[in-house]
Amino acid sequence: MGINSENDVAANLQIGPTTLGMVRIYVEGDGIDLPLDFDPDEAEDIAEELRAAAALARKMGKKKR
Repeated sequence: MGINSENDVAANLQIGPTTLGMVRIYVEGDGIDLPLDFDPDEAEDIAEELRAAAALARKMGKKKR
């Protein structure tokens, strides 16, 4: 499965701080229980990547119309 492959897998996503000063992205679904911890700087880098991907996705969506 690649980033452009569609699928019908459902999962819950939770994001929040831990008591140890980390940022946790927690993915839970059918057969999936995945806690991912990042230091605050890494979390900000991920947030920037998400914003950039969202901006590109918006542009790509507009081109199809």
